[in-house]
Amino acid sequence: MWHLVCGDMAVEGVIRVIGDAAARGLRVLRDDLAVGSLADVERPPCTGRAQFWLDVWPDTVTPRPDFAPGLSADADWLAGLASQSQPVTVWHGDSCSEQLLLARVAAALAHSELPFWEVPCGTGDSSVRKRRAVGMIEPEALGAYYLPRLVDAERKQRLAAQWRAAVTANAAIRRWRDGDFQGEDHSTVDAVLLAACTPEWQPLPRVMAEVMAGCDGFFVTDFFAFWRARELAARGCVELAGHGWQHGYGGLSVRLT
Repeated sequence: MWHLVCGDMAVEGVIRVIGDAAARGLRVLRDDLAVGSLADVERPPCTGRAQFWLDVWPDTVTPRPDFAPGLSADADWLAGLASQSQPVTVWHGDSCSEQLLLARVAAALAHSELPFWEVPCGTGDSSVRKRRAVGMIEPEALGAYYLPRLVDAERKQRLAAQWRAAVTANAAIRRWRDGDFQGEDHSTVDAVLLAACTPEWQPLPRVMAEVMAGCDGFFVTDFFAFWRARELAARGCVELAGHGWQHGYGGLSVRLT
């Protein structure tokens, strides 16, 4: 049995539930599918997708990862999934990336009879006050959620169609709401970030935290929020100052221009 999870935060809990022996079939997909172009996400070497993550990654944080091999490996593995013999289980919660992974796997198995299971761990509500990703559940508590459901043909086709639509739309940001994906540009997130800024200097991490804590529909990471701050600074909307000693942004301050 393959067990697929989105990101490293879920690994400890899932291994605790399925055991070390079954963990040989655990595969971690780390791409945050909620943000960035998906145009070539399934076409190795995934040059555009890799460049997006290089743009997001702060220049001052080294070493800079080489994203292309990992993205290409995921694309190749998923392309060959239908020809493998092992059933597939996707663990997911209310993270847009987790839901997109579920839909992506459904698309990979759209014409396959391979048994396809899901382990829903979320609330079904992606709002910040109610959402729950797999990695947010304490490892010792995750076993209570291990109630695998077989994904029937109708649901698989619906999920596959959602994935194909998300790839075709190729939005800058995707939010998961009411069981579907909604695309948008960066303007909404940028507006939240700007609203958190003032004409007076304040720590950039404080502003980023407001954006990260108040965004429904997808999880804003610190590097993504920092990238948007850098983009706004490049456009002259805000000014950044200081030395980003921790994660590239820890010592920075921001103010409106």
